[in-house]
Amino acid sequence: MHKKTCYTTTPIYYVTAKPHLGSLYSTVIADVITRWHQLKGYDTYMLTGTDEHGQKVFQAATAAGKDPKSFVDSFIESYHDTWQKYEIAYTHFIRTTDASHIAAVQEWIRQLQAKGDIYKALYEGWYCTPCETFVTETEINEQRAAGHDQPHCPTCGRPVQAMQEETYFFRLSAYQDRLLAYYAEHPDFIIPRERAHEVIQFVKSGLKDLSISRKTVTWGIPFPGDEHQVTYVWADALNNYITAIGWGQKGKEAEFKHWWPANVQVMGKDIIRFHAIYWPAFLMAIDQPLPKHLLVHGWIKVDKQKMSKSLGNVVDPIVLYNEYGADAVRYYLMRHMAVTHDGEFAIADLEQAITSELANDLGNLLNRTISLAEKHDALKLDDPRLWSPAALELIEQAWQTIESVSEYMDDLMIHMAVARLWKFINQVNAYFHAHEPWKLAKDNRKQFIEVLAVTCHSLYVIGVIAWPIMPYKMQELLAALGCKLQVDTEHDRLADIALSYHQRTFILTKGAPLFVKPEPKEASVEEPKVEPTYIAIDDVAKVELLVGTIAHAETVPKSDKLLMLQVDFGPLGVRQVLAGIRQSYEPAELHGQQALFVGNLKPRMMLGHESQGMLLVAKDVNGKAIIMRPLVAVPNGSRLA
Repeated sequence: MHKKTCYTTTPIYYVTAKPHLGSLYSTVIADVITRWHQLKGYDTYMLTGTDEHGQKVFQAATAAGKDPKSFVDSFIESYHDTWQKYEIAYTHFIRTTDASHIAAVQEWIRQLQAKGDIYKALYEGWYCTPCETFVTETEINEQRAAGHDQPHCPTCGRPVQAMQEETYFFRLSAYQDRLLAYYAEHPDFIIPRERAHEVIQFVKSGLKDLSISRKTVTWGIPFPGDEHQVTYVWADALNNYITAIGWGQKGKEAEFKHWWPANVQVMGKDIIRFHAIYWPAFLMAIDQPLPKHLLVHGWIKVDKQKMSKSLGNVVDPIVLYNEYGADAVRYYLMRHMAVTHDGEFAIADLEQAITSELANDLGNLLNRTISLAEKHDALKLDDPRLWSPAALELIEQAWQTIESVSEYMDDLMIHMAVARLWKFINQVNAYFHAHEPWKLAKDNRKQFIEVLAVTCHSLYVIGVIAWPIMPYKMQELLAALGCKLQVDTEHDRLADIALSYHQRTFILTKGAPLFVKPEPKEASVEEPKVEPTYIAIDDVAKVELLVGTIAHAETVPKSDKLLMLQVDFGPLGVRQVLAGIRQSYEPAELHGQQALFVGNLKPRMMLGHESQGMLLVAKDVNGKAIIMRPLVAVPNGSRLA
C-alpha cells in the first residue's frame, strides 16, 4: 500500500553569516509541520540547507580574505549545531555546492535549452547585489514618481546599480497566462491569501524574461555550453527543492516520484516573488507538478524593525538556547508569532510566556497532579470503569481540542493551533481547581482517583498534541506519566488516543520541574523611579462605563486575537465592539453574557471593522483574559455610578 507522504522544505540560507532568529523561525515552522504529519503516520521528508553561490557570497569571501569554498565551509557547522540544539529533525541538509546538485541544475538548463526556453541576449537594467535580484524598470519608475532620486531595491531598501551584461534568459513571459490560470484554479497555493493577491497583481502587470546567468561573476555553477557564464543564483538555488530528492539523477527517479510535489514550502515574505513566480514557471518548463502550498510568514521585528545585520538587531538563537532552552523558544515562536503577520520579538515577552504559560499553566498542573498522587499513595492510576459527568465533559473537551487543533494545522495556522491547545490546558486547570482533589483525598478516595486519572488523560492528550512544538519537553511530560510517544508510518497517534482512551494505566514519576521560570533581572541602581500618574475626578467623570449583554460573538478573519461582539445596551441600542480575547474565549461562550464596557470611546477601525466601545477585562495569574461583569443581572445600558 502506498503510504501517505509529506515533503516539507525551508528556504536555503545564505552562508554569509551564522543562523539568526529569522532563519530559526522558518526552520521551526517546517519542523513542526513535519512532526505533525509524523504524528498522523505520514512518511515524511524535511529539507533544509544553504545557498552558497553568487556575487554576494563572493564579495563576502573576498572581504574575509578567503576563497569562496573555504568561506562557505566555515559556516556550515554553525547551522548543523544550531539545528541540532533546536531539535530540528531534518532529513537532508543540501548545499548548492554539492556535486549532485550542480549536475542536476546543469541538466535542467540543458532540457530548457532543447525546449527553446533559454536564449542569449544583452541585459540592461538595475541590480541589487544583497538580494541577488534584478529590479524592474516599472518599480524604478514608481520610485521616481514618488520623489526618490536614488533607485533602491523594493525588498531590502538598499541602493541598486545600473548594469549592462550579456546573459542567458529564461522565457518567463511565456508562462504569464499559465501562472495566472494556476493561481485562479488553486486559491490555497499561496498562504495567506493576501500574499497571493500581491503576486497576482505583479504577474498581471506583465512578466519580462528572466536573466539566469552572469558573465561578470565567477562563483557559481558553470553554464552548460558556455565557459564564460555561470548560472545566476535563483536558477541555481530554487532547483534545490527537486535536486535534493533525486531529480535529474539516474537511478533516483523512483525517489523523486515518491516525494514530489512538495506538500509545504516555507519562506519569509521577502522571497515570495521568486518562489511564487519564478519557481512555478521553472517547474512548468520541465513538466513537473507545482508544490501544493507555499506558506509565507511575516518578519520577526526587533524594536519595530525587521532584523538585519546592517541594523545590528539580529538575535542569536544560541544565546536564547543557552538562556531559555530549545523548547521554550520554539513554543514562543510558534504561539506568539502569528504566521500571517509580522511579529515583534522581545525578551520580556518570551520570559512572560515561559513563566505564565509554560511553567504556571502546564508545568504546575503536571507537578501538582504527581505530588498529590505521591502524597496519597496513588502513583499507579487505572481507568475508572465509569466516569462521572464532570469527567466525561473534560474528556469531550479533549476530543474537541484534537479536532480543532487538527483543523488549524491542516490550514497551516500553527499559532492558532497552539492557542486552541492552551484553551484546553486552562480548562483542565479549571477542572482541577474546581474539584479540589487535595480535599477529596481524605473524604472521597474514589472521586480523588478519578480526578487524578482524568487529569492524567488530559495531560497525555496535551503531551501528544504539543510534541511537534516541544518534542523534548513533551517526551519528558509523557515519561512522568509512564508513557512514551513513538511515531511511525503504521499508526495515526491522534486516532490512537481515541481507541485507547479507556485502556491506559499511568505510572507516575516525580522529577524536576518541566519548565523553570526565568530569574528576574536585577534592576539597575541608577534606574530612575517612575512616579505615579494622577488624574482629576473630572477626568474620571468623562468615562462612561456601561453594562451590556453580548447578543452575538464571532471571530474576525485574519486575526488570532480579535472577536467581534454585538452588544445590546438597551435604550442605547446595539453596538459593535471588537475585543482582543480570542485566545481566552470561544464565541459561543459569550452569547447572552453581561459585561462592562467603555461606552463613549471614540469609534475606530480595526482590520476593516468599526469598534464602537471597549470591553473591560483583567488577566488572571495564568494570563487568561477575565471579563469584568456585574455581580447580578442589571438592565442593559445601566451606567456605573
